[in-house]
Amino acid sequence: MSDITDAGWERKDQRAERRRQGFLVFGVVIVVAALLYGAWWWISGRFSEITDDAYVAGNIVAVTSRENATVTALYADNTQTVRQGQLLIEMDPSVADVTLRAAEANLARAARAVRGTFASADSYSAQLEQAEVALEQAKKDYQRRQAALAGAVSGEELGHARDAVAAAEAAVNSARGGLAQAQSGIAGVDVAHNPDVLAAEAQLRAAAIALAHMKIVAPVDGVVAQRTVQVGQRVNAGAPLMAVVPLSNVWVDANFKEGQLSRMRIGQPVNVTTDIYGGKVTYHGHVAGLGAGSGSAFALLPAQNASGNWIKIVQRVPVRIALDPAELQNNPLRVGLSVSATVNVTDQSGPRIASAASVGVMRGNTGEDISAKVDALVKRILAANTAKAR
Repeated sequence: MSDITDAGWERKDQRAERRRQGFLVFGVVIVVAALLYGAWWWISGRFSEITDDAYVAGNIVAVTSRENATVTALYADNTQTVRQGQLLIEMDPSVADVTLRAAEANLARAARAVRGTFASADSYSAQLEQAEVALEQAKKDYQRRQAALAGAVSGEELGHARDAVAAAEAAVNSARGGLAQAQSGIAGVDVAHNPDVLAAEAQLRAAAIALAHMKIVAPVDGVVAQRTVQVGQRVNAGAPLMAVVPLSNVWVDANFKEGQLSRMRIGQPVNVTTDIYGGKVTYHGHVAGLGAGSGSAFALLPAQNASGNWIKIVQRVPVRIALDPAELQNNPLRVGLSVSATVNVTDQSGPRIASAASVGVMRGNTGEDISAKVDALVKRILAANTAKAR
């Protein structure tokens, strides 16, 4: 019995010893972990601002109809990659083509009318010269009869000569007025620069542009999304048909707490990891700009904090992070994906506010430039209808 009791006490002592050793090892692990964390924080962690409230953002370029027309063909669908200038949609050109033909006829009619005005001016100029000659002759006849009044010329004949002078003066004034009226529409310009011709030319250009709008092309390189149009559908001007997202030019909008912004500067390096690729892929970017206000400031219903039951809520400010295009090409991102961003705030020499915006942040292709074709068409119409004009 005594041996059994001694064995039991011995096992209890062994368990107590193991427990003490376990607590000691656990304490050592905690101390080592705390030291490691402290070393990491001192070397690197205190120079980093981290958030997982960050998302991929990008331009969603809307493809819209610029004319009222019926869709006849589609050349791209959702998820497909398109190149800038690639044909996406064709629309029925019948009405636009008829409008263009009417504009061509209107330009030809205007050119002929102006040419007629030039001819009328020439006619009035000839009439004026003829009337001036007749007036000069009538004045000479009157002067001769007036000199011979005392002899062979009667008073009645002198009165007729006086009336002839008055009639010749009226004819001169009429011809001069007609010439002035004809010249008022053509003074200082040729046929091509006449206001009526320019107005008809503007209508022709507008019709040509409307016809060119029957073919809708991709404004930028990207992936088609949100296609809502169908073949045969009648669409109105301004109606959204689809969208093109340029995935090669996306960025990250990271929402940092207001207390994390004190050391943040433009140009600081950023490491970004995504949920889609996990920790296997790390994107390297830089801080491109800080938002002009917190997210709540631009909300549809801004917070009203002027009440007595106000509770302080930490605000978040969006920070734009530019990514490396080469890394985006190797591992494409989609708009709206969740990411985690770590900003290295060691270097604080950069500005707090981004510099002035550059001209032409983004340029797109809206279709074929038809200016040269329209210029050639206008020249051909004017040449065919103004051959005898000045």
